[in-house]
Amino acid sequence: MIDLEGDVFSWSLYPLMPKRASSNPSTPSPKRKKGNQTRIDAFFSQRQQQQEAGSSKSAIVNAQSPKDHKNPPVIIDVDLLDDDADGLPTPQEIEEVKVTKASTATSGVSLKSPPKFIQYKVMSKDDLPPTYELLSVDSAVFDPESYALPPSSGIPYSFLAHALATVCGTRSRIAILDTLTNTFRTILTRHPASLLPAAYLLSNTMSPPYSSLELNIGPSTISQAIQHVSGLSSSSLRKLYNTLGDIGDVAYAAKSNTRTLLPHPPLLVSFVHETMTKIAHAHGQGAARQKQKLVETLLVAAKGQESRFLARTLSQNLRVGAVRTSLLTALARCFVLSSTCQLSGTECPYHVPSQTLAAIRPLNSSNKKGKGTDSARDALGAAFKEAESLVRKVFVQHPDYDHILGSLVKEGLESLEQKVPLTVGIPIYPTLGTPIRSFDEVYERLKDLPFTAELKYDGQRAQIHAYRQGHNINVRLFSRHLEDMTSKYPDVVGLIEEMCDHSPDIQSFIMDTEIVAIDPVDGSLRNFQTLASRARKDVRLDNISADVGVFAFDLMYLNDQVLLNHSFRSRRTLLHERFPSYVPRRREFARFQHVTKCDSEDGKLPLEEFWEAAVSRHDTEGLMIKLLDNESEEGTDQSSTKGTKSLRAVYDADKRTYSWMKLKKDYVNGLGDSLDLIPIAAWHGNGRKNGWWSPILLGVWDPRKGYAVGVCKCMSGFSDNFYKALGDRYRLTEDSETCSKIPRWECETGGLKPDVYFKPQEVWEIRGAEVTLSPVSVAALGLVSKSKGLSLRFPRFIKIREEKTIEQASDTTFLANLWQKQQGEKDIDEGDELIDVDLRSSTDESDASDDASDDSST
Repeated sequence: MIDLEGDVFSWSLYPLMPKRASSNPSTPSPKRKKGNQTRIDAFFSQRQQQQEAGSSKSAIVNAQSPKDHKNPPVIIDVDLLDDDADGLPTPQEIEEVKVTKASTATSGVSLKSPPKFIQYKVMSKDDLPPTYELLSVDSAVFDPESYALPPSSGIPYSFLAHALATVCGTRSRIAILDTLTNTFRTILTRHPASLLPAAYLLSNTMSPPYSSLELNIGPSTISQAIQHVSGLSSSSLRKLYNTLGDIGDVAYAAKSNTRTLLPHPPLLVSFVHETMTKIAHAHGQGAARQKQKLVETLLVAAKGQESRFLARTLSQNLRVGAVRTSLLTALARCFVLSSTCQLSGTECPYHVPSQTLAAIRPLNSSNKKGKGTDSARDALGAAFKEAESLVRKVFVQHPDYDHILGSLVKEGLESLEQKVPLTVGIPIYPTLGTPIRSFDEVYERLKDLPFTAELKYDGQRAQIHAYRQGHNINVRLFSRHLEDMTSKYPDVVGLIEEMCDHSPDIQSFIMDTEIVAIDPVDGSLRNFQTLASRARKDVRLDNISADVGVFAFDLMYLNDQVLLNHSFRSRRTLLHERFPSYVPRRREFARFQHVTKCDSEDGKLPLEEFWEAAVSRHDTEGLMIKLLDNESEEGTDQSSTKGTKSLRAVYDADKRTYSWMKLKKDYVNGLGDSLDLIPIAAWHGNGRKNGWWSPILLGVWDPRKGYAVGVCKCMSGFSDNFYKALGDRYRLTEDSETCSKIPRWECETGGLKPDVYFKPQEVWEIRGAEVTLSPVSVAALGLVSKSKGLSLRFPRFIKIREEKTIEQASDTTFLANLWQKQQGEKDIDEGDELIDVDLRSSTDESDASDDASDDSST
């Protein structure tokens, strides 16, 4: 029987097993030890529990109430389950029975089918977690004034935990947005000062993303704090984690087994955020212990769901289906419903008159999906849409809740964009590229719209901010995720300062760049692993492990002028005019140049060659395709132009559109099988490849004819050493037995006219993007089409198959089967001829660019 009159309370696991001898109830309770009262309130020592259990290690311990020794509550020491073969009970083996002072007795509980364990929750009234009303109700009719909150000097953290639990318990976007909106409205109405810490806790952050404030606590610190607060042994805690798999659930379960002598005051949102800030600021000797004590302070006072979400917040994994966009949407709606527009009349698009709000009918089964909605709700929906667009726009250009919420609370939505503008020194969320799978998709998406193709370097994206302050030039660098990495690149900072010294008319700018590791001698590019060898911060100029170059590709701000809405062509023109390529005087500084590019206005052939060259390079990832000018709405058939609707060449912060497309080598649709092809001819190389054979005409074996027939040209995957060795094997001389200006060996090149012919004697392994129909190729002619042969798009050399003869190379039937296999994966209109164009190794212009950048890549 459990005594309900006393103030002792606990969560108990009562194993339903044969009754064992219990401790002598007449034995006096052990005296409290003198010392830290907080520690005494927090937990009982494991040693005391083991002494009470006795040598028999009985799992049942009688804890006596100070007011009544006749009916002690039943408590299980989870540590004593360590040696139990059954281990901890599973959720299916536990039945929860809540018992409070309002109950009469546990004897009234009847169990039809007794489970293996019963979990008793015996608590004093003061220690029960507060209960809350639903937050997922329709935000349009929610009344934050009448929402019941426990009396306190701020917003209880249990209210925030209730909101998080509600969001975790649904997949409905409507319910999530209503819950977050109602949460923000309640906080704004009852305690506006708690709105900022609540926003950070809900977003699982502590400060703006560009701030260096980090918790820097590992899982061991959190688990040790849980262990100390709960009294569990490390093995019991490990069992819980293995069973539950989430640190928040572990903290919730572990805290359920603890008891305190005195109730703790409720946690407040502001206190939780302040304590986490203290954890982040703890540095130096003893910091780990100090952090653990602060974590214990939070967990000791936590009740119910608070333990779960505190542990998840501390581990930086809330596991809540509310992303940043949802939070911004909820904030926008909160201020539409709670703020009074200060502008006169109806000019403010975010203002909904009170009489309109009062006329909104609650959603029900007849109108919850938009049917039967009234004009008042339509007006509210329009205001929501305008406000959401505004708040998102401001946030991606100025991601700082401190500034945004400060302005919203003080002056509302209508002046937000003016009060919180784009600011040099505060990073912008970068524009993102939409992945595409083939170069042909570029033309499908953009049709005749002008675009440019830029090399995508294998480096680290960096947003560079610089502004003059008196005689000083302030420079800051931010990563793609807006982290401040200024101290990581002192050589880039020195470069920018020197460039600004040479251009006194430049007062401020924001530039988008790629930082790439380079060879300090010739400036050639190195891979990302070389760049990754740098320390993350506090790098010294005299201790740089990898030299870098800065490759600029966009300009978003210049001399107090925001350029985000300018076309990419105009932004790029300003970038090239005001920031020419620059090699600093000091060798330890980084170099500055622009990304290598090729515009669509130069023609389709140069673009194809540019792509081939990009694929063949080992130091680039592929291409970035960018729209140069805004699409004209007049005369454009949007229904027939796939993906080009409302395409604009602006800098869309934090958006993926088809104005920017990312074509990486890894994205290109590749064949599942490689082909074994025969080199049968070649052309003279141009530019840097002058003196080598490039490209190479490859052939497939035709068993019907008994010789090789040309299928494609290849210029990718070769190293400089390979080209040199190839030239030695196929040297063009008067008495050469392997190379000739005229066709001496039996083979067929179709409609192609190579410069020289090779003796068919080798087999190379080749991979390509896809097999295509071609009016030029004669490979497999008649097998899939009466008028067209087959060719291979974007072939890439893998290796020489020395063990194979030319008769063992891939034949025309194998090639036709590959083409037929593709037709099951996509529909190809045979009328769209995929012509096997004459692709050279490089154009003079692209080779000149390579030489100018001292790139000796292969």
